[in-house]
Order: sequence, then C-alpha cells, then structure tokens
Amino acid sequence: MNSSWMKWMGVDLRHYSKQVEMELQQIEQKSIRDYIQESENIASLHNQITACDAVLERMEQMLGAFQSDLSSISSEIRTLQEQSGAMNIRLRNRQAVRGKLGELVDGLVVPSVLVTAILEAPVTEPRFLEQLQELDAKAAAVREQEARGTAACADVRGVLDRLRVKAVTKIREFILQKIYSFRKPMTNYQIPQTALLKYRFFYQFLLGNERATAKEIRDEYVETLSKIYLSYYRSYLGRLMKVQYEEVAEKDDLMGVEDTAKKGFFSKPSLRSRNTIFTLGTRGSVISPTELEAPILVPHTAQRGEQRYPFEALFRSQHYALLDNSCREYLFICEFFAVSGPAAHDLFHAVMGRTLSMTLKHLESYLADCYDAIAVFLCIHIVLRFRNIAAKRDVPALDRYWEQVLALLWPRFELILEMNVQSVRSTDPQRLGGLDTRPHYITRRYAEFSSALVSINQTIPNERTMQLLGQLQVEVENFVLRVAAEFSSRKEQLVFLINNYDMMLGVLMERAADDSKEVESFQQLLNARTQEFIEELLSPPFGGLVAFVKEAEALIERGQAERLRGEEARVTQLIRGFGSSWKTSVESLSQDVMRSFTNFRNGTSIIQGALTQLIQLYHRFHRVLSQPQLRALPARAELINIHHLMVELKKHKPNF
Repeated sequence: MNSSWMKWMGVDLRHYSKQVEMELQQIEQKSIRDYIQESENIASLHNQITACDAVLERMEQMLGAFQSDLSSISSEIRTLQEQSGAMNIRLRNRQAVRGKLGELVDGLVVPSVLVTAILEAPVTEPRFLEQLQELDAKAAAVREQEARGTAACADVRGVLDRLRVKAVTKIREFILQKIYSFRKPMTNYQIPQTALLKYRFFYQFLLGNERATAKEIRDEYVETLSKIYLSYYRSYLGRLMKVQYEEVAEKDDLMGVEDTAKKGFFSKPSLRSRNTIFTLGTRGSVISPTELEAPILVPHTAQRGEQRYPFEALFRSQHYALLDNSCREYLFICEFFAVSGPAAHDLFHAVMGRTLSMTLKHLESYLADCYDAIAVFLCIHIVLRFRNIAAKRDVPALDRYWEQVLALLWPRFELILEMNVQSVRSTDPQRLGGLDTRPHYITRRYAEFSSALVSINQTIPNERTMQLLGQLQVEVENFVLRVAAEFSSRKEQLVFLINNYDMMLGVLMERAADDSKEVESFQQLLNARTQEFIEELLSPPFGGLVAFVKEAEALIERGQAERLRGEEARVTQLIRGFGSSWKTSVESLSQDVMRSFTNFRNGTSIIQGALTQLIQLYHRFHRVLSQPQLRALPARAELINIHHLMVELKKHKPNF
C-alpha cells in the first residue's frame, strides 16, 4: 500500500533507500576524518582526565582523613561537656553547702556586741532592744538545730542560756517596776501603759523563752490593774453620787397622784436646780452627740460650785469613763500581751471584771429605789449609744456588760411606766378637789412625760416603749372623760375636754413628730370635740335658725317644698330676730370662748370656726328663701347681704 502510495507521489522507494544509505556513509566518512584530525586533542584530553582522576583520588583520601579527625574531635567535645556539667553540679552543691554552713555558723556564733549589750546596756536603750531581738533569733535557731541533732549547738548553748537568764532578769525587773508605779497615789496609769507599749517585745521575748516569768508578769499586771480600777471607780462613783439632786422621785411621785395627797414633790415650789419627774426640759441633751462624749464630771469641782446633776448625767459620766478606759485597756492588752479573740476577752475581764461587777451592783441597788422613768429611759439610750461607740472602736469586750446593764434598766423602766399607768387608772376624780375647765395637772404631766419619751425614742425606736405609752394614753383619755363627766353641763364638759386635748397636743407637737400616733390621736379627739362645742355654742342664739334650715332642706330634698308656704310667719320671725340680735350674740359668743379657753390661739380658732359655720348656716338660709314658695315673702327684703355679714364678722374674727 505504501509502495503504491509512494509511486502515486512520484518517488521510487528503492532508489530513495540507496540514496539515504549513500548519505549516511558520507557522513560516517566525514566523522572519521574529523576524529582522525582531532586525535591528538583527544589523547591530550584523555591524559588530562587521567591526571584529574589522580588528583580527585588524593582529595578523597584527604577528606576521609579530615572526616576521621572531626569524628574524634566531636567525641572529645562531648566528653568535655559532660565533665563541665559534672563540675557545675559539684560547684552548686558546694555553694549550697557553704550557704547552709554560713547560716548555721552565723546563727550559732554569739558576737561580742550582743554580749555587751545584754550584760551592760540599760533595757531602755535602743541597742538593748536590737540585741535582744538578735538573741531571741539565735535562741530559736539553736533550738531548731538541736532538734535536728547538730552537735555544734552544744558549744554555744551555755553562752546563750546565760545571756537569756540575764535578759529575762533585767526585763522582769523593768516591767515589774513599771507595774508597781501604777500603785503610786495620783498616778496617771495611762503614762506607764504607753511606755510599756514601746517595749512590748520584752513580753514576747519572755513568752518565748521564759513562760513562768511571762505568767508572773501577766498575773501581777492583772492583780495590780484590777485593784486600781476597782478603787478608782468605787471612789469616783461615791463622789459622783454626792453631786446628784437632793430631791429625787419617790414611790408616791406618780402621774395619777393628786397634789394634795402628800407633802412633797408637787406641792413645793420649784427649786433652781430641781430635777423634775415628768418634764424633759434640757435633760435630753445628755444623749446629744456633743454631750454624750463630753469630758466626764469632776465631783469636787461640782461640789465647790454647788452644782447638782440628775442621775442620767452622773450615769453618762460614769459609763463614759468606763467606756474610754475599757477601750484603752482592751487595746493595750491585745497589743502588749499579744492576744486576740477569746484569750483577749478573758484577760480583759480578769482586769476589769471586779470593776464591772461593782458597777452593776451599784446600779441594781440604785434602781431598786428609783422612780424617775425619764432618767432610766435616758440611761437606756446612753447605753445603746455607748454600745455603738464601742463597736466602732472594735472593742467587743464590753458587749456582755452592756447587755447586763440593759437587763437591769429595761425592767425597771417598764415597772415605773406600769406604776404610772395604774396610778392614772385608779385615780378618783371626786378626790381631786374643785372642778375646773382648765387643763388638769395630771394631763399636763402626761403630755410632758409622753412627749419626753417619744422625743427620746425617735432616735433609736423601741416598740415596747410605744406599747407602754399606748396603754398610758388610753388611761389618760379615760381619766379625762371621767373628770369631764363630773361637770353638770355638756358645754362645760366640752370646754374641759378641748382645753386638755389642746394642751396635750401642743406639748406633744413641740417634741414629737407631727405624724406620731399620739399627735394623730389627740388631733382627732380635739377636732371632734371642737366641732361639737361649736354646735353647742351656736345653739342658744341661733338654734331656731339651725332647726328651720335643717327641716327646710329635708323637705326640699324629699320634694315637699310646698309645705314651706305654711312657714312664712316663722321665717319672718327668724329673719327679723337674726337681724336684730346677731351682733350681740356674736360678741357674747366671742367673749364666752375667750373666757373658756386658756390657749388664745385655740380660742381664736374656735371663734373662727364658729363664725365660719354661722356664715355657712346663713348662706344655706338664703338658699332656702330663694325657693319659689318663699320668694314672695315681704320679709326677704330685710335679709342681711352675705358679703356685708362677712365684713361685719371680720371685726370679730382674726384672719377671717
């Protein structure tokens, strides 16, 4: 097929094959001639290659030697590294041993400066304290090494023991001397206490090195300070009670006791410095922030100036001194004796326990014959405030004492209040002498007493106090009603009730909050009785007018206004009667009110209320007369104009 195709293309394959073969032979011949021509060069190249092979062989041998040398060097380097690491470890171990040995030696060696300071220096010198701390550290180090079995400790144990004994002896003498200085008369023990605090490490040294001596010093301190505090407070308390008011409340000085029942408190004229029973006055200032922490009273100064004080002032002074000294003592104990928590508590009570017990017994004895509720209540609030001050100073040691004092004060206060409640409950109005519409002295006592307790109680409210005052208020209200019932006329009863309610309300509002229960209760009672009195006051001169207006308004409301036509004569009489007598009646009414009420402001208010109600009544009368059934009444022309009436009444009523 290819042959045919080649023939078809015009080429003879045999001929073409021969031609190609000839060309190949020519090329081969030409190539041979070229090799022959370059034979010298090729031989030279062969020689050069052979020379290079020899050179390369020698290089290979050299590199092999180098590789062998490098392997040997690497092995040596590794050996050197291992040796260096081992040497570093030995060096560090030796340094560590040297440091430990250095510390041990430093801890065991007793320098001459330490020996000189402990043996020769006074304990008050700073170098003695410095070397004492060094001695304490060395003694601790020796004890630690002895526990580990270090033989070298035996070499210094004797020296350290002799120095320790010398230091303990000097410290013991110094501290005991300071403690004994407390016993000197007229000594301010706070000064040596402050000095001891500078050397509080002395006691710590004793505690760590000679516990028997430390206990001896602590016991001596407790015994000495316990006697000093007891003696001081017993003396101070005795002298303090001598400047109390000579006249104090007795068991008969109760709210419901009548003036004529006894010779004594209420029947005597007031003295210049008299301690009152039911009036607070300036006594409440004892719990004010400025007075509460004021300097304590100095009895002999007060005696020279003939000054006298109520019990609560003496109580404050006594307990402020107790609070101040107890706080200082507790903090000193914690710092000097290095105690805290229950241990500090126990040590404090070992020092102050006898004084606190003596104070409680004195208070219990005094309260057994005390009937001054205001004084007891002020003492309660003094304790509550002092307890807060102690808490702020972070002194919990007096917490139990405060609770014990309150446990004495609260029951006594409640008993006195219950005695007053019972005295008011059992008071017979018929035994109180002649009747008088002015405020009764028992209600005045209650007003002063209640306002005193309420004003004190506002600062730290107590629900039990308010309950007892509520019982007292109920009995006083019942008492006022019992006395009012003794008056024959309702008008006199109302005058008495209004005068008493107004007086009690006025006193309470001066001291208690306007929204207190007592103020709210008496305000409601006063408003109700005042409204009733105004109606009673208007009834005689204007009763007919009131009755007609009420009847007419009722008829109009029921749709029976036609029945008013039959009342023309009555209406005419009312118009003319009012026109001719209202001025006289109002004048008489005003005078009657001002005579009846002791409080001018209250009397003026009642007059204002009465005249306002009168104007409202007359205005209603006008509305009734404007009905068609009465519009044609001739007497309507005689009606007084409302505005004219208001102008006229303004002359009788302030601020109308």
